[in-house]
Amino acid sequence: MTIKITGTGSYIPKVLKKNTDFLQHSFKNIDGSDFPNSIEKTIEKFKDITGIEERRYIDDNLNTSDIAFKAAENAIKNANLNPEELDYIIVATNYGDVKKGTNQSDMVPSIASRVKHKLRIKNPKCVCYDILFGCPGWIESVIQAQAFIKAGMARKCLVIGSEALSRVVDVHDRDSMIFSDGAGASIVEASEDDGGILAFESATHAYSEFDYIYFGKSNEADSDDSTRYIKMNGRKIYEFALINVPKAMKACLEKSNCDIKDLKKIFIHQANEKMDQAILKRFYKQYNTEVPEGIMPMSIKELGNSSVATVPTLLDMVIHKKLEGQNIEKGDIIMFASVGAGMNINAIIYKY
Repeated sequence: MTIKITGTGSYIPKVLKKNTDFLQHSFKNIDGSDFPNSIEKTIEKFKDITGIEERRYIDDNLNTSDIAFKAAENAIKNANLNPEELDYIIVATNYGDVKKGTNQSDMVPSIASRVKHKLRIKNPKCVCYDILFGCPGWIESVIQAQAFIKAGMARKCLVIGSEALSRVVDVHDRDSMIFSDGAGASIVEASEDDGGILAFESATHAYSEFDYIYFGKSNEADSDDSTRYIKMNGRKIYEFALINVPKAMKACLEKSNCDIKDLKKIFIHQANEKMDQAILKRFYKQYNTEVPEGIMPMSIKELGNSSVATVPTLLDMVIHKKLEGQNIEKGDIIMFASVGAGMNINAIIYKY
């Protein structure tokens, strides 16, 4: 028995927000002081570092659970699956449903239960829960689904990564330009086919690194202190990721007994273009090998950083040939890797 991803789906929101749309924003430093550079210079520097030119936001009437449902529908259809056969629905999210115009996260009932309700699944033995694991949440959910299947507790699982970060950003923080909304879903199930999940690696670094991503007050000094927004220490995250993610990727590859030359594609969480490129370079440097051209698909330029949704959305785009110049074929060895709040890191080696 192998454990495979038999269907994928995604939902890319309709509202397009370009870098130029931030020209009217008043960005502040964390202490409330003004930036020394003009807003034009700030946006130009932001693009050079992150690679982001535009991002997508959900419509005002939608929420995290709605787009999770839409991605799930697509994955179920792609897998040609009867949803009543699902044993688990696992949703990776970090902020739950935050309605437009409010600042309160709504996570009860779970996003997974809401998705099950929207799918109209009657089977009570289809168990639903959310996982809060930072940006690596979808990968960790796939690892958990694999564990359930290996233990004989399940045969078919729906795994979703869904987030609406536009609802929790501080408009006075330039980091708000990084974040976006989106959802990606996959069906993970037992199979008699060759391939599937070959190895995984997962870790939490919470001794002194746990608060590199956190909830904090607005950079606008006169704002309401009781309202909190997503915040991060970008420099610390960058340094942490460059040291620890390549090590985790190497450990995962060695567990799989695959060779570095076997890898055809590496799907890294779309956090920051330069950071992802640096992670990849350091990963290959451990093998004294140059990075193969085209091995790392990227969607961050057009879609920004949608946290838990970046990897499953990127996978769905490549499988369905929606990303120019990128594809995977049956038998290809691929890797998933991510880093995020916690600080959590994980990776999977997968034979497609």
